[in-house]
Amino acid sequence: MSAIGERPTRAIPLPTMNTTVSTIVIAGSLLLMLASLIVAIRDRPMGMVLLIGFIVLEVAVLVQLGFVIAAVARGEGPEDKVTLWGYLIGQAVIPPAGVFLALAERSRWGSAILAVAGFAIAVMTGRLLQIWQGVA
Repeated sequence: MSAIGERPTRAIPLPTMNTTVSTIVIAGSLLLMLASLIVAIRDRPMGMVLLIGFIVLEVAVLVQLGFVIAAVARGEGPEDKVTLWGYLIGQAVIPPAGVFLALAERSRWGSAILAVAGFAIAVMTGRLLQIWQGVA
C-alpha cells in the first residue's frame, strides 16, 4: 500500500526473448534472401540496396541479442546456455561475413552468398526461438 499522496509503483516488464524482434529478423532475412536470389539470377553483383538491407538486418540481430543478454542476466532462458550462445554468436557473425564475401566476389556468386546468409539467419532465428521456449 502507498501512503496518501504517494504515487503507486508499477512493475515495468523487462525484456525477454522478444518474439516481435524475432519475427522482424525472420521476415527481413527471408526478404533479403529473396532479393539476393533475384539479383543472383539476373547475373548481377551485390548492390547498395542489399548492402543496406544486410546492415539493417545486423542491427536487428544485435537488438535481439541485447534482449537475450538482458533476460539471461535475470536468470531466464533455457538450461543449455552453450547452445543458446552458439546460435546467438553465429547469428551475429553471418551478415557481416556474408557481406564481406559478397564484396570480395563481385559476380552473381556474391549475391548467391547473400541468399544463403539470409536463409541461414531465418533458420537460426527460428531454432533460437525453439531453444528459448524449451521445445527443442
